[in-house]
Amino acid sequence: MPDPEAVTGAQSLVRSLEEVGAEVVFGIPGGAILPAYDPLFDSPRVRHILVRHEQGAGHAAEGYAQATGKVGVCMATSGPGATNLVTPIADAYMDSVPIVAITGQVPSGAIGTDAFQEADICGITLPITKHNFLVQSAEDIPRVIAEAFHIASTGRPGPVLVDLPKDILQARTTFDWPPVLDLPGYRPTTRPHGKQVREAAKLMAAARRPVLYVGGGVLKARASDELRTLAEMSGVPVVTTLMARGAFPDSHPQHLGMPGMHGSVAAVTALQKADLLVVLGARFDDRVTGKLSTFAQGATVIHADIDPAEISKNRLADVPIVGNCREVIAELIVALKAEHAAGRQSDLTGWWRQLDRTRETYPLGYDDPPDGALAPQYVISRIGAIAGPEAVYVAGVGQHQMWASQFISYERPYTWLNSGGLGTMGYAVPAAMGAKVGRPEATVWAIDGDGCFQMTNQELATCALENIPIKVAVINNGNLGMVRQWQALFYEGRYSNTGLNTHARRIPDFVKLAEAFGCIGLRCETEGDVDATIEKAMAIDDRPVVVDFVVGQDAMVWPMVPAGTSNDEILAARDVRPVWDEDDV
Repeated sequence: MPDPEAVTGAQSLVRSLEEVGAEVVFGIPGGAILPAYDPLFDSPRVRHILVRHEQGAGHAAEGYAQATGKVGVCMATSGPGATNLVTPIADAYMDSVPIVAITGQVPSGAIGTDAFQEADICGITLPITKHNFLVQSAEDIPRVIAEAFHIASTGRPGPVLVDLPKDILQARTTFDWPPVLDLPGYRPTTRPHGKQVREAAKLMAAARRPVLYVGGGVLKARASDELRTLAEMSGVPVVTTLMARGAFPDSHPQHLGMPGMHGSVAAVTALQKADLLVVLGARFDDRVTGKLSTFAQGATVIHADIDPAEISKNRLADVPIVGNCREVIAELIVALKAEHAAGRQSDLTGWWRQLDRTRETYPLGYDDPPDGALAPQYVISRIGAIAGPEAVYVAGVGQHQMWASQFISYERPYTWLNSGGLGTMGYAVPAAMGAKVGRPEATVWAIDGDGCFQMTNQELATCALENIPIKVAVINNGNLGMVRQWQALFYEGRYSNTGLNTHARRIPDFVKLAEAFGCIGLRCETEGDVDATIEKAMAIDDRPVVVDFVVGQDAMVWPMVPAGTSNDEILAARDVRPVWDEDDV
């Protein structure tokens, strides 16, 4: 082993990032973190991308991580720089995204004195990080960075923050790699308990109305192939949550779609009527369950998750399985094969007959706006059809997010990125930027709303200057669309503060705004021009493209389970209710 090198703490930080395999850092320099930027300038292995706002840095790190499976890295200075990272850190925490946030801090001796640009970022982020570090010695930097990346990427992934006082970055130290990790209490369970898996297989073999309820943990575990094997071997219907879109092909005959507040009628009804839920890497989120006490009341629950805290948190698990979803599913396949070999396998013909009738009766769809305006659902479906299943789609939050989850067919994992748990407006543009950096060969479409787009569109300047040619579809309905929908349905059409004036007055004019940021700006207002406009955007590869799709303001997301009600109360556009024949199954 070579002798340790004499370096500064800042040099040790950059060397550590190189050694853990960090390829890119999204960040903005400032006083407390400035010492780190000097050696970063000379790094041959770590690319720094100068964003326009720290929130953009955090979401870009998320997009990079979600698209690649690697750890995303963002960097900010102390005080406001660090607090601007709070939203993306919370977003990453809710959606289990592996990022490492590196922040500068005031010098050690000034901590606690209300020094200029001081904020207790470790205290602030304690509830929304998997772990965080306040580094107190320059010699600890290699170990802390190695531990941060290890914690972020193992077990249930999540954000880790490393706070570095300025004097620690400036101090002289030595660099020695690899460090010895010191994490005595951190031992994620990845291998499931065999007895629990065998019990799960017995229940699956005996169930008459089983459903595979698939969450984002399957994607985090890189378990899509194993999931398909299990589904096809068992013949059990599959539903994929908002965070699991792409984990199982939409075109597969066993896929019923997305469950939840705006899920398909077939998926929602299947969960409600199931006698067995096989829950893989999902957490019984309220947007899926509706009123929890009425959710799948007749179902026995097998719950597999790598995070033991999720087991029985919201719904009691009859068979709890703690482990990595890939290993759980692999062992479940073996156990289920043994059940089948012993002649134990239910006939699901009646169950499928009822489910097929339901999805044929209540397909996803929409009505064209009566005033002749462009239908947002049509725009999004055409983007999906023209860009194809190989493209990466990144959505903001709101109506356009739901339509993008419904009307684009996801055939491959890691092609759908969105803010699910926190529901962060402004996520799409910077996350798309991060995804494109991580997967430069892929076509990346950000599908955004005119409200979301105005929160972080300054990162278009970053994309233009850094040669990151994303494509942005602004679904411009002139309003905060999802809030307007709720006002229409539950507040008697009293549209309080939801009009954005991006329609009537074009403030801002998104085409001109795109051009001001160094991008190509296009506009489409009629159905006949949609395909040609998308194809024109697809043909541009040397700079970012923004398309202003001017759509009707009254379109609503259907189906819908009103907040706080039972999934049995699911509404479609024409207020229909699923017809269910209990005798059929």
